[in-house]
Amino acid sequence: MKSFYYSTIFFLSVLILSSCQDEITTSYTYHTMLPVYLEMSDVRARMISTEPAQPLDNPGKIYIYEDYLFINEPTEGIHILDNTNPSDPINLKFIPIQGNVDLAINDNILYADNYVDLLAFDISNLDDIKLIKRVEDVFTHMYTHETGQIITFRDTVITTENGVYEGGWVMDSRMGFTANFAAASQSYGTGGSMARFTLSNQHLYAVDESTMRVFDVENPSDPTFVKPIDLGWGIETIFPFEDKLFIGSNSGMHIYDASTPRSPTRMAVYEHLQACDPVVVNSDYAFVTLRNGNTCRNGSNELQVIDIKNLYSPKLIMAYPMLNPHGLGLAEDFLYVAEGNHGLKSFKVNDVMAIDQNQLEFLTSQRSVDLIPGPKSLIVIGPDGVCQFDYSNPSKLEKLSCIQVKNPVKFY
Repeated sequence: MKSFYYSTIFFLSVLILSSCQDEITTSYTYHTMLPVYLEMSDVRARMISTEPAQPLDNPGKIYIYEDYLFINEPTEGIHILDNTNPSDPINLKFIPIQGNVDLAINDNILYADNYVDLLAFDISNLDDIKLIKRVEDVFTHMYTHETGQIITFRDTVITTENGVYEGGWVMDSRMGFTANFAAASQSYGTGGSMARFTLSNQHLYAVDESTMRVFDVENPSDPTFVKPIDLGWGIETIFPFEDKLFIGSNSGMHIYDASTPRSPTRMAVYEHLQACDPVVVNSDYAFVTLRNGNTCRNGSNELQVIDIKNLYSPKLIMAYPMLNPHGLGLAEDFLYVAEGNHGLKSFKVNDVMAIDQNQLEFLTSQRSVDLIPGPKSLIVIGPDGVCQFDYSNPSKLEKLSCIQVKNPVKFY
């Protein structure tokens, strides 16, 4: 009887104590991209007026033109910096462009996407930048089939209780907006290895996930849409070399003959395991980085060297393990690889069969996503900002300057 009494008292005590205890909840904060639907007529009605310099928040694509550095702020616009002295770049202007992800410059004409439209700006006078042409409805993949509206995504901070979140999906706000080392011609600028816009033979080529769009820019101030070319799914980057176009996808590298620039034709497709895939080339080899990650699914982490002496039959000759390589740049016999959160690597690649034995440096503190070996400096972009290095001695990079971003984040 006594044992029953004590058991009853214990059970009642537990009930009383638990009923008096505060309910415990845990809050979680996420960066998420929520879908936003827009009417393109409203976007076009908004006047684009150059603004004073703005701080970098989320740098995307980088582009060199003459003594200037152009840095895309994904979906927001383009920063313009005076880079006459790479040790002291000066932030000059900001062009607000909704939906902007990429850019290219031809003879003082800046081309930029504005959701579904291509814009052309006269930048010959940076104190009086003018929008001179809008080519409407060329990037039609952004329209929804259901409503005919533009669908875009807005970076949103969500705070939830107990990890419960409904609507949208959770992702790093920098995913998908990473920043093609293009051989610059007389009047063209130079982009990074993750570019989706490039210029060649008086034509602008723009790729999205499945299509290459061709524009005639023989008259730079009057870009004219020529036609779309279907490439298949998973297209990521485009890189010009001589009269060829090398297109990186998440399943391989496409090679197109652009000697007839209005109508490039496919020469070959080199296939690999699914992975994110930027590419740079010289006359004999293509250098391709593959990586896994949130948007790259089953990819491996490696540098592949592909023999392209026969452009109709590219062949893999070597693959080198990497940590998580992103963009890359080639300057003569030297290759620079952005290793994401792991840092920045440099290699001598005159012997493509022994690249792993010829690593020059590994700067583990320099988080990097893309780079351009420019005429004055090696320009490196990452989640912390944009840094420049003197690379006249490829074995010993010397940091010249860094432009920090407002809110550095981890990226993948």
